[in-house]
Amino acid sequence: MIAPPSAAGPADWRPAASEIEAIATGRHGDPFAVLGPHSDANGRIYVRVFAPDADAVEVIGAGDEAVLVPLERLHSAGFFSAPLPAGIGRSDYRLRLRKTGHVWISHDTYRFPPYLGEMDVHLIGEGSHRQLFEKLGAHPLTIEGVAGVAFAVWAPNAQRVSVVGNFNSWDGRRHTMRRRIEAGLWELFIPHLSPGDLYKFEIIGAKGELLALKADPFSFAQELPPATSSRVQSPLHRWADDAWMAERATADHRSKPMSIYEVHLGSWRRGPDNSFIGFRQLAHELVDYVLDLGFTHIELLPISEHPFSGSWGYQPVGLYAPTARHGTPEDFAYFVDHCHRAGIGVLLDWVPAHFPSDAYGLAHFDGTALYEHEDPRLGFHKDWNTLIYNFGRREVANFLYANALFWLERYHVDGLRVDAVASMLYLDYSRQPGEWVPNKHGGRENLEAVDFLRTMNTRVYSASPGAITVAEESTAWPMVSQPVDRGGLGFGFKWNMGWMHDTLRYMSTEPVYRSHHHFDMTFGLLYAFQENFVLPLSHDEVVHGKGSLLGKMPGDRWQKFANLRAYLAFMWTHPGKKLLFMGGEYGQEREWNHDQSLDWHLLAEAEHRGVQGLVRDLNRLYRGTPALHQLDCEAAGFEWVVSDDASQSVLAFLRKSKDRSPPVLVVSNFTPIVRHEYRIGVPLAGTWRERLNTDAAGYGGSNQGNSRANETKSIAAHGCSQSLELTLPPLATIVLSL
Repeated sequence: MIAPPSAAGPADWRPAASEIEAIATGRHGDPFAVLGPHSDANGRIYVRVFAPDADAVEVIGAGDEAVLVPLERLHSAGFFSAPLPAGIGRSDYRLRLRKTGHVWISHDTYRFPPYLGEMDVHLIGEGSHRQLFEKLGAHPLTIEGVAGVAFAVWAPNAQRVSVVGNFNSWDGRRHTMRRRIEAGLWELFIPHLSPGDLYKFEIIGAKGELLALKADPFSFAQELPPATSSRVQSPLHRWADDAWMAERATADHRSKPMSIYEVHLGSWRRGPDNSFIGFRQLAHELVDYVLDLGFTHIELLPISEHPFSGSWGYQPVGLYAPTARHGTPEDFAYFVDHCHRAGIGVLLDWVPAHFPSDAYGLAHFDGTALYEHEDPRLGFHKDWNTLIYNFGRREVANFLYANALFWLERYHVDGLRVDAVASMLYLDYSRQPGEWVPNKHGGRENLEAVDFLRTMNTRVYSASPGAITVAEESTAWPMVSQPVDRGGLGFGFKWNMGWMHDTLRYMSTEPVYRSHHHFDMTFGLLYAFQENFVLPLSHDEVVHGKGSLLGKMPGDRWQKFANLRAYLAFMWTHPGKKLLFMGGEYGQEREWNHDQSLDWHLLAEAEHRGVQGLVRDLNRLYRGTPALHQLDCEAAGFEWVVSDDASQSVLAFLRKSKDRSPPVLVVSNFTPIVRHEYRIGVPLAGTWRERLNTDAAGYGGSNQGNSRANETKSIAAHGCSQSLELTLPPLATIVLSL
């Protein structure tokens, strides 16, 4: 067991043998009671040092290096002690250590005062510290004129916690931390350390067991996997995105165009030897590409450090560390800064639902179920073999709140897409009867997770003006993207998973049978304005045997491309913000493989360039046409014109703007049959021109359509006194405006 502090107190420069043995074997839970400077009853100062790498230790008086006080070796493992002569104070000495001819000078770790202030400890203990990442973790700083690194970690049930690293031969006896028992914290300032040093925590658990070395939960940088050590990180660079941040703070994202390019950085593009590309190179190549195509945002699959590349980042261990696969934290900051200076927003996938059970991570961090639930019915995901955060524990919730704010404040990220929200909301998510524990009311709702999400969203929107949160939530949970004070969860937006599944099911159906599935394309409008929706064609739809977007399309090669073009235009003109996973913008043919680059060689083929050109034009049309984005989330921005022509698989609708400028007419023909003289009612008389046609020759189409100006006629149709007579190209969507 850990030896307690001496009951008699530090009254003798020769401590009890049991105290020395506990220090020498790394089993003392209160090293500051033994090591460092102490005073006896007469005020005389003595110093105790544990230095297993030294044969001899001397104390050097400040300002007069001629004053050398040899310490007596009291234990063969390297415990030294001696009283000091008058004139040498508790904080004005250094140590000179010798071993086989090598001499070095060091400050005594155990002479420095506590790093954490009383208010910090109080706020951390009650789970209300808003800048937790500024206190926990490893922070380079200067104390009493001495440069070093301050470490702090939460491990309330540990009997002893030490900092180990490349600076102390990974020896857990050398830098045992000070316990702040009032909040379950451990802290230590180690002089002479600097950014770049590797470290972990060595913990003796609640039952006296020595645990596997733990990475710092607040490590701001980690080694390149499969190595797992934390790395001391220096402060980030000076930002140059003031204009972007100021404009973002006043933005109304519901009424602004939002076209998101979803990216897995490890496979967007690889180096010649299939190596990862760094954040700085991506900052230029990826941003230039996204700018050319007209997307407003880049959304990154999780970039928090993760041990297994095959998890795509969705099993993170270092929630506060950008993955070393693409460079340093400074490099990632450069990436975000460059995006902002180019006018591109950055969204991150954020994973608060679960974490992997790797021994060096959060699992049983102090020998107990600290971050997770002890009961596997509450704390284990069978689907993913991961552990579930205990959202009801205030310190755990605060760890996650702080992490959300960390990415928004430290890295200027513009929003968080919160992964797997449904798995958080329901206690019986993917569980059979008897495999879950009801809430206090006997229900299936995870009340603690609901409170967590509401508080997280409240803190994000209050602390980071203009930042957004987006929920990946696949159920009918009400008011996901409604404000907390109205009973909602408080997200800014929600992925429309229902729309995605319904429309992809329709598009994968042979056109001859689509008349029987017409409702798949119209059903989404029954609930389209109950939430602030993002229409996602995400990475989840191009993996695990689902094939690519192009591969889902039926018919011969020409029809596949035509179907994809028609579908993308239907999506871009449909109410809701847009999200497209990389590769979909040019018709990637094979299923996504996270271990290799996208097939950029396909752009040598006209059909693929045609899809890419269409996406470029769709983004420009969407961003430049208020009717296509201002009322994305409002029922007033949409009106059906033709929703019931199932027999011909034709759909037509109007999109409208806030300022009541003329609307935009969208017509889709989801059969390979050209429909001539198709009459469509319109609300305004005049000349309507075709602004986009997915069947245009430039996109790879057959060039059917309405190239001439189309004058309305006073022939009633679809409840309108005016109508147009149009040619509907095969497997195509056209957009017209007055």
